Formats: sequence, structure tokens, C-alpha cells
Amino acid sequence: VGTVPVGRVEAGILKPGIQVMFAPTGVVAKVDSVEMHREFISEAYPGDNVGFSVRNVNIKDIHRGHVASDCSCDPAYDVASFVAQVIIMDHPGRISNGYSPIIDCHTAHVACTFTNIKVKLNRLTGEK
Repeated sequence: VGTVPVGRVEAGILKPGIQVMFAPTGVVAKVDSVEMHREFISEAYPGDNVGFSVRNVNIKDIHRGHVASDCSCDPAYDVASFVAQVIIMDHPGRISNGYSPIIDCHTAHVACTFTNIKVKLNRLTGEK
């Protein structure tokens, strides 16, 4: 069977036979099978929660939060910085440049630092 990572398809189609790369490690493997609810399927679409079998990948080489993407179509890679829209539900103090929260994105938990806050909106009024 090999290693069976589990996750949600966020974009594109996952199907047996494609080569995937796991970011940020760069491990490459061929997808042998895709299953959903313990049934093998021919394709998985965005929103589907699936498990997929890959061979020759050590379970210690991939971790929670890693991203599998198609090697032939602009695979995912790690970056030093990114631009994001962040919604803060409730915070007791002021947030400014230099603030370092733990960001939760799907199953990943990553420490980030706000370096350039472009706009702040009041959650009650929507004013800048």
C-alpha cells in the first residue's frame, strides 16, 4: 500500500498516476490510488477529503501542514514572505508591525511576523 497521506483537495484534481511533490520538503512520489470513505475513486475534486497512496515515501518525510501538488503544473514551494488578509476575531491589545502570532491555516500552525500592515478595518463599523 505504501504511505497514505490524508487531506482535503483545495484546487485541481487528484487522480492515480500523477506525480506529486510535497512542499516544503520537495519529496516527489507517484499517486497509486485515491480513496474517500474507504472506497477507491478515480478522481478527487476540490472540497473532497481523501487519502491517497504513494510509494517510496517515508512517513517521517511528510508532516501535518505539508502541501502535495502536481509536479507538472507549477508545484507549491516554501516562501520567505507572503501577503495575506487576516481576520482577528478578538484581541485584548493593539496589533502593529512586528506582532508575531501563530497563524492557523487548515492543519498547519506557523509563527509569522506582521511586517507591513496595509489596512486595518474596524470590525464593528467597517471603517479604515
